[in-house]
Amino acid sequence: MLAITGWAQPSSHDWAAGPASAALPDTALQPRPTQAADTLRLLNRRLPVLAAGLAVSYTSTLYLLGQGWYTGEKAKFHWFNDLPEWKQLDKAGHFWGAFHESRGAVDMLRWAGIPDRQATWYGGFVGFLLQSPIELLDGRDPQYGASATDLAANFLGSAALVGQQLAWNEVRLMPKYSFHTTRYAKLRPNVLGRSLGEQYLKDYNGQTYWLCADLAAWLPPESRWPKWLQPAVGYGAQQMVYNDRDANAALGLHPYRQYYLTFDVNLMRIPTRSKLLRRVFYVASIFHLPAPALEFNSRRGFVMRGLYY
Repeated sequence: MLAITGWAQPSSHDWAAGPASAALPDTALQPRPTQAADTLRLLNRRLPVLAAGLAVSYTSTLYLLGQGWYTGEKAKFHWFNDLPEWKQLDKAGHFWGAFHESRGAVDMLRWAGIPDRQATWYGGFVGFLLQSPIELLDGRDPQYGASATDLAANFLGSAALVGQQLAWNEVRLMPKYSFHTTRYAKLRPNVLGRSLGEQYLKDYNGQTYWLCADLAAWLPPESRWPKWLQPAVGYGAQQMVYNDRDANAALGLHPYRQYYLTFDVNLMRIPTRSKLLRRVFYVASIFHLPAPALEFNSRRGFVMRGLYY
């Protein structure tokens, strides 16, 4: 879904750019018929492809989730308050997922020829719409249930994308994700994952969520700050095998939170003429690359980490 969005996108305002436009008559500020016709042809050609691809990919994802994840017994639909669990890292995951699904939808609508403002409103809450039906599957799981706080995190992720697009017409505060394997998955593989792919999704001990600031976007053009370098803050947690405190304590584990400060590489700021590389950079920009980080936690205070994932 996201890989398409690195394609060159038509601008809805290039024809009116520049201070000289203020001296032109009103008729000169209207798009020429050939431009309007080109935009319409682009829209007619790309929008059906986009809609079909989204429908197929989303239907396939829900089917695979139903077959591979929700394989146990089914119960009557019910709600469950899971906010106290997993140190809220699952909520960070919902926020991250909804943000980038909405980001991809907005950029693909632009690629299809939709003007910026309409693309923001039409695609901005796609992440919320895509992720929320998963609560229907959770709601029939006897051990869990639909989560109102998951829905809230989905909404906030999409709203964060819409807010930035309306304020700056670009993303300046980028949520990112990183993962490393931990020893805890082996202690409860049915919940934390048996394979590397399952652990990537389920082992919250190995997940870290980051917020990276595109500092160059706020600095004047003549600034010497490297445009690709951005500060980042991160959040994670450790020693979470069970949601029950006593069960964790029986294993000698006491869950705690971790906070990080580091730098990140903004791949979208790396200049390249290659369309392929631009697409790769677009997809990879949702992940935090390994870098030294300063960690703070309640157990050891400040700790310096080398190439932390």
